[in-house]
Amino acid sequence: MKALKHILIILFLINVSSCKEKSTSEKNVISETETVTEIQNDIERIEPPNWWVDFKNQNLQLLVKHPNIGNATPTMSYAGVTLKKVHKSDSPNYLFLDLDISESAKAGIFNIRFKREDGSELIQTYTLKSREKSAEDYVGFDSSDAIYLITPDRFANANPKNDEVAGLLQQGTDRTDGYARHGGDLQGITNHLDYIEDLGFTAIWPCPVLINDMPQGSYHGYAMTNFYKVDPRFGTLEDYRTLADDLRSRDMKLIMDQVANHCGLQHWWMKDLPFKDWVNYQEHYEKNKDNWDWKTTKTSSHRRTTNQDPYASKKDYSEMADGWFVATMPDLNQRNPFMANYIIQNSIWWIETLGLGGIRQDTYPYPDKTFMSHWAGAIMNEYPNFTIVGEEWSYNPLLIGYWQEGHNNTDKYDSNLKSTMDFAMQKQIVEALNEDESWDKGLVKIYEGLSNDFAYTSPKDIMAFLDNHDKSRVYTEFKGDLTNSKMALSYLLVLPRIPQIYYGTEILMEDFDNPGDHGLIRTDFPGGWQGDTVNAFSGEGLTADQKEMQSYLKTILNYRKTSEAIHDGKTMHFAPQDGVYVLARMSENETIVHIINKNENPIELEVSRFEELGLKGKLLKNIVSEAQLKWDTTLMLNEKGSLILTTKF
Repeated sequence: MKALKHILIILFLINVSSCKEKSTSEKNVISETETVTEIQNDIERIEPPNWWVDFKNQNLQLLVKHPNIGNATPTMSYAGVTLKKVHKSDSPNYLFLDLDISESAKAGIFNIRFKREDGSELIQTYTLKSREKSAEDYVGFDSSDAIYLITPDRFANANPKNDEVAGLLQQGTDRTDGYARHGGDLQGITNHLDYIEDLGFTAIWPCPVLINDMPQGSYHGYAMTNFYKVDPRFGTLEDYRTLADDLRSRDMKLIMDQVANHCGLQHWWMKDLPFKDWVNYQEHYEKNKDNWDWKTTKTSSHRRTTNQDPYASKKDYSEMADGWFVATMPDLNQRNPFMANYIIQNSIWWIETLGLGGIRQDTYPYPDKTFMSHWAGAIMNEYPNFTIVGEEWSYNPLLIGYWQEGHNNTDKYDSNLKSTMDFAMQKQIVEALNEDESWDKGLVKIYEGLSNDFAYTSPKDIMAFLDNHDKSRVYTEFKGDLTNSKMALSYLLVLPRIPQIYYGTEILMEDFDNPGDHGLIRTDFPGGWQGDTVNAFSGEGLTADQKEMQSYLKTILNYRKTSEAIHDGKTMHFAPQDGVYVLARMSENETIVHIINKNENPIELEVSRFEELGLKGKLLKNIVSEAQLKWDTTLMLNEKGSLILTTKF
């Protein structure tokens, strides 16, 4: 991977650098281990809460939070582990400890002793674990996968006992309010993995489930108040691990939704920030926090093109990158080396703890982009077969391509990011099927949209979708047209992309009453709550159209699981003519032909135009209906819709 050598050097410097006047001298290597006879947890907080041996990067930086801990002197004695430096912060209630975990270090526990000025001592027992599998075995999602995106609060409530947790700022549930909590949880996802697997999905991406102890809007998960704690209304860390383990047993992957850009305003550290530059516009916040609202917040300009614009002013870039996303989400300053380490280590901690199959990184263009390259590079250095997808909400393919690893950017920037999100293709598909056909409207939109793949380093590693937790539902986008919805989804599933489908798309969930409203987009999945009159898991109460779509997607998704042509085949398409667009995916042993036909009346397709596909005289099968046809002179298209034909029997 390009630039990894430089990244490792930078990460090493970050790990060991700080103001020298706040650091102790380097310690000697410990060859003997102090015996731990009792687990002790005198310290208020230490993060990461544990670590592992046998990483390539042997550096670990511990955040220690405790009243007046800054005046204490830490010591430790554990074979193979060296306390290299101790950093004080601007707040007296923090220390940052730099440890070196050598190749000789073994899994086990050891005490970190903090001797205070009055002679008293605090003891914190720390754990080093063995890694459960080799780094190469952390295999990320790719174009052979199909991803099911879930808003956990709205999918299924398996444990009503955790709907309300004493002491949290937002209490209760109200399923009539789109912005209240509804009670869905991790166990609800785990309990319905049979349904998800049977549909044909091979990976799930739940929106964040870490704690959002916020007074309102806590259900969505993107305002985290502790980066190491599962929200108890979703369950426990063990529930999260159970979900991950169950997925692995099915050869399915868990993708974690992470946020490096911001935290929630009620994050525990906002009451006592360790450094004067821990968050962006920190001085402004601290002066105005007693009257904090959207009017006083210095929010981001959201001019994300300043990341690429060769003419962008530093002022414009700063206002985009440093501004807060919203008033309730403080913008993290990744230029602070301790914050940088914190975020990188947190991501690695979750990969190891859950055995993740990927990370989706929220609001990717907003954090410091140099740091984001270091962040992704650090992860990929440890896990060479892993996958990270970054959210770049742009309809411009040039911006999407900029963020993909290895892209030939004029500013020489390399993101180390394997996958980006294809908002551009989403827009083109919707317009192509909604518009009447003309020279520059209709199917030509997706033809030219796919032609833009020349701008991407690796198109098949880009994540494509039709709807998600922030955009209107597919069925709404297509104005309740079942046929157009099916054509769009079938096209998505044969593209050289990684497809993602939002929960409920398979049963035509919609937001007609208020298109684009987040609370409505994230409607409860029917059957996920006791007493629901409709149950999409069993099919009870679904309409004929809903059952048709569910069956349609199930057929294509399950076929897709074993189609080498779709996973990794060559792509060829033909310019739309007479309301018909043909795309093919070809591997050594299989050819897939996808045909979109927008004609309401029967039309005869002359197949001689597609001679390059080498199909003349061959027998093909419709993967949905299983009907067979011979690719000869003409092909009769009797009705509007799409066909997926295969040479594989």
